[in-house]
Amino acid sequence: MRRDTFLKSLAAMAAAGALPNLAWANANIKMMIPANPGGGWDGTGRALGEALRDAGVASSVTFENKGGAAGAIGLAQFYNASKGDPNALMVMGAVMLGGLITGKPPVSITQLTPIARLTTEYNVFVLPANSPFKSMKDVVEQLKKDPGSVKWGGGSRGSTEHIAAAQIAQSVGVPAAKINYVPFRGGGEATAAILGGNVTVGGSGYSEFQQYIDSGKMKAVGITSGQRVAGINVPTLKEQGIDVEIGNWRGVYGAPDITPAQRDALTEMIVKATKSKAWAEALKKNNWTPALLTGKAFDEFVDRDFSALRATMVRAGMV
Repeated sequence: MRRDTFLKSLAAMAAAGALPNLAWANANIKMMIPANPGGGWDGTGRALGEALRDAGVASSVTFENKGGAAGAIGLAQFYNASKGDPNALMVMGAVMLGGLITGKPPVSITQLTPIARLTTEYNVFVLPANSPFKSMKDVVEQLKKDPGSVKWGGGSRGSTEHIAAAQIAQSVGVPAAKINYVPFRGGGEATAAILGGNVTVGGSGYSEFQQYIDSGKMKAVGITSGQRVAGINVPTLKEQGIDVEIGNWRGVYGAPDITPAQRDALTEMIVKATKSKAWAEALKKNNWTPALLTGKAFDEFVDRDFSALRATMVRAGMV
C-alpha cells in the first residue's frame, strides 16, 4: 500500500472511531481547583483526577488550588493561563455562579468552555459538639431574638449555604439582610472555625463534614434536601417546619478558545472517567448523587441555574 493511501486510511479509521485515541494514553491533565484544600471542589477535582487515570484516559493529573471569592480568583488565573489548552480543566459549580452574581468579577464563566456537570449534593448545617444549642429549633429561636448573635459559617459569599442561611431567616420571619454570615475561602477553613467554636452554625456539603459528624465532633441539625437522603440520618429543614430546599451541583469547564473537536474529546474523557470503578467508589464514599450532563443540555442547564440563583438571591436581599 502506498504511504499516502495508508495515511488516508488511518485518518478515516480514526474519524470513524476505529482507532484508540492515542492522545488519551499520554494526556497530562492540569486541574484548576478554585478553592483551598479540604472542601467540596477540592474533593471533586481529586476524585475526578483519580477516575481519569483509572479509566485509562489520562497518564497524569496535576492539581492547583487557588481559593477565594467563590472561585473567582482561580477562575481568572485559569482564564489567563490556559487559553487554547486542550488538557486544562477547572472544577466549578453552583457556588461559583452565586459568587459571580454577588461579586461581579472581571472574568465570567461564559468565557470558558462548558464540559460537564458531575454530581449534586445537598448542604448540611452542623453545630460544634460543645454548642449550647442542640437543634435547628434552638438556632432559629436565637435567630429570632438576636439575628446578629448567630454566626453562620460557610463558603464564600453567594455560596449555596449562604443562600440557604438567608432563606432560613426569611422562612422564620427574620430579614435576610440581618443574618451574620462569615465566609471562608475553603472547606478546610470553615471546618476549623466550626470545630473551634468560632461560628454558631456551619454549612456545607455533607461529604465535607461527614467524618466529623460520624466522630461526634459536629452535630448535624438539618439538610437542605426536599426529603431524607438515603444513607444520611439528618432531618430535612422542611420536616422541621422551615420551607427551604436547595441543592449544590459540581462540574468541570475547559479552557477558553479550544476547538469544538477538543471540547468533544475532553467530554468523552470525562464520560469515560465517570464509568470507572474509582468514580463509583468516590460517589459512594462521599454520598454524592451522580448527575452527569454534557453538551448542549449542560450549557442550557447552567443558563437556567444562573437565572434561578439570581432570582433567589434578589428575593433574599443578597444582591
